[in-house]
Amino acid sequence: MTGIVDYNAGNIKSVERALGFLKAEYVLSKNPKDLENCDRLIFPGVGEAEYAMKQLKKTGFDAFLKDWAKAQKPLLGICLGSQIIFEHSEEGDVDCLGLLKGSIRHFENVWEDTSAPLDDISLKVPHMGWNNLEYVNGSSPLFDGVDGNSDFYFVHSYLIQPADESIVKAYADYGCKVPACVSQGSITAFQFHPEKSGRAGLKILENFIKC
Repeated sequence: MTGIVDYNAGNIKSVERALGFLKAEYVLSKNPKDLENCDRLIFPGVGEAEYAMKQLKKTGFDAFLKDWAKAQKPLLGICLGSQIIFEHSEEGDVDCLGLLKGSIRHFENVWEDTSAPLDDISLKVPHMGWNNLEYVNGSSPLFDGVDGNSDFYFVHSYLIQPADESIVKAYADYGCKVPACVSQGSITAFQFHPEKSGRAGLKILENFIKC
């Protein structure tokens, strides 16, 4: 059984539709107790990090997700859910869940540090649209059966900066290397939206619900 964490951070319906298309059994809940017996969790989200963290603390999902990760149960983060599993976000200058070591930074700050062409008019924030990926560090089993030339749908203004670059399993290129997939232990997270990425994204979700 797959659980979907609902913490009032949006993006739930598209995940539900994708799992419905895959005929996957799932439980959607705002209550951590309803998800305790699930085999795996999807942690989606769009929006603002500070608000999301307040919602997680209000609902008790912050402690629940930390316990879930400690138990080494499969956890899949999507978009905002891929970011706030790290330690800190510049968005609202907020401490996050700390399931993985690293921070979340705004594109312009990363570009400035990496001497990216800030005057390139093609680079707009948020990074919105379709990008292909470069698999690195052995990729992830969740990409099994996914064509290497596939494009995935991104919408974000902040990006993951992991403390350990070896946990990055795929990069996208947007004025700098954008960690598009990170994986460590039982945790995998995608900056892009697999549930909005057509056949390739559905294959990733199918691989996850079989793990």
